[in-house]
Amino acid sequence: MLIDSHAHLDSERYAAEERAALLSRAWEAGVGTVLAIGIGEGPAHMHQALGICREFNAKPESGAGIPRLYASAGIYPHNTHEANEAALAKLDNLLAQPEVIACGEIGLDYYHEGTPHEVQREILVRQLEIAAARKRPILIHCRPKDGAHDTWDDLFEILETHWRHTGLGGVMHCFSGGWEQARRSLDMGFLCSFAGNLTFPKSQPLRDVAAKLAPDVVLVETDAPYLAPVPHRGQRNEPAWVAHTADVLAGLLGVPGEEIGSATTKNFFRLFDRKPDVGN
Repeated sequence: MLIDSHAHLDSERYAAEERAALLSRAWEAGVGTVLAIGIGEGPAHMHQALGICREFNAKPESGAGIPRLYASAGIYPHNTHEANEAALAKLDNLLAQPEVIACGEIGLDYYHEGTPHEVQREILVRQLEIAAARKRPILIHCRPKDGAHDTWDDLFEILETHWRHTGLGGVMHCFSGGWEQARRSLDMGFLCSFAGNLTFPKSQPLRDVAAKLAPDVVLVETDAPYLAPVPHRGQRNEPAWVAHTADVLAGLLGVPGEEIGSATTKNFFRLFDRKPDVGN
């Protein structure tokens, strides 16, 4: 079975009444687990992923017909200007819930103009402190301006100071850096997660990095509804299509498709099941 380690199931691009069919297709495609990302459209909505998780895990057919769901919670870089004390308290409460196994996606985004970089950095540190206290790994979003390295430099400086010592690790979501960024991520206990962009024709530099990695340090994800992989590029993505990314990653690593499914599943549970209050 595969795990989609990053899907925005609460996206407005999915109607509530179609989520069951969406998850059923994922199960039929061999996806046994989905991590629903809890950032919503901002802090006011970051609880929605947990709600979806509880809704479907409570159904009688859960575990036989639809994937097992887990949730995360976090304040996205572009929404960090909304991170008042009430929002941070809400995040802390969500991370206390047993189904919420990760803090994220959080991080830095210097690609788009908007929230000042200093605000993003300040709120990232605050969220790291909350995640550390709740013993939750983190899901990192890092997007620099094209050709720039300052976003990665700032991120690693913060993680070295405020995160490495926790030993909790995390996931470099939709990894798109170079070998140096991959090496530093692994050195800090992070897994590198690859999304549909790994399959894009112009992503050969990213495939070159992925090919250097071992199966025990990678994950696959959709980032659904975004970044649909080839052959569905340009369409609304969904968890079932994580299989396409997994197939490409397996080819790059020179292992059978079933092996990459087994490896990424083991990696996921090794990272997140280290918490005694979170079960399989």
